[in-house]
This record gives sequence, structure tokens and C-alpha cells, in this order.
Amino acid sequence: MLSRVPQPYRNTLVKHREMVKFALVGGTCFLIDLVIWYALQLTVLTYKPTVAKAISVLIATIVSYILNREWSFRTRGGRERQHEAALFFVVSGIGLVLNTLPVYVAYNLLELREPYVSNVTEEISKFVAGAIIGTLIAMVFRYWAMKKYVFPDADARPGRNSHLTAVPDNESKA
Repeated sequence: MLSRVPQPYRNTLVKHREMVKFALVGGTCFLIDLVIWYALQLTVLTYKPTVAKAISVLIATIVSYILNREWSFRTRGGRERQHEAALFFVVSGIGLVLNTLPVYVAYNLLELREPYVSNVTEEISKFVAGAIIGTLIAMVFRYWAMKKYVFPDADARPGRNSHLTAVPDNESKA
């Protein structure tokens, strides 16, 4: 698949493959979070958007742990699995707070909810606060914390892709 990517980008993708994989896992979990969050808000937690967001982030976090451990940070480690999992969920718990805090601020402190604003304004503010601002803040924090604390040692575990290196410029396209 990398052979289809133009050369200047190919080397960058290979060089930053952990970040690319982390972003793909994040995008997948973002969709999981968004679908569950709106499903809960539109059904059983209509007046509890912060609780709905916390539940959706928790479910997405479990999926994120599995995908990040087995794919994004496949060759990283340095800790026993239980310790690693505990650290992952502590970091993710902080990420959950960072993700839900903008929703809480918009909904409760700024009162961007009915009857103070229209339904459309309320929904847009919750989306911007939770799905954009909260997710971006939590994503930056999680990536930094995963590499620093959860999966600190590069090449601690053998991985399927550990043989990948930058592709030479003169390689013929397959």
C-alpha cells in the first residue's frame, strides 16, 4: 500500500508511523464515540449530555486500548501488561475529563441549552464543545502521555512492522 503513496510522503509516513496509526485509531474511536454519544442523547439521556459523553468516551477508550496496544504502539512497551493497562486507563480517565469538560462548560456554565438558546444552537454548541474542542485537547494529551508513560520503551516488543524503514527514492513503483 505504501508503494502507491508519492515518495516524499512515503518516507514521512514510515518515519511517523506510530503517529499515523494513533491518528487512524483515534479517528475510528472518534466515530464510535460520536455514534454512541448521539444515540444516548437522542434516546435515554436526552437531558444528560455530559453523562452521555462520558459513557461514549469510556466505550471508545476500551476500543482504543485494544487497537493502540496491538497496532499503534505494537513494538512499544516496557511495563507489565496489568501496569500498562492501569496507566492507559488513568491517562484515558484524564482524557475523558478533558473531553467532557468543554461540554460541561458549554451546557452548564455558558447555558448554551434550551430554553436559553434555540435547539439548533444547543446541538451545535455541544458538537463543537465535545466532538471538536474536547476531542482535540484529549487527543494531544493522550498521544503525549501514551508515548511518555504507558508505552515508554521503543522496540520493547517485537512487531510485525518492525522491519519497516524509509523507502529509498530510486525504488520502482510496484
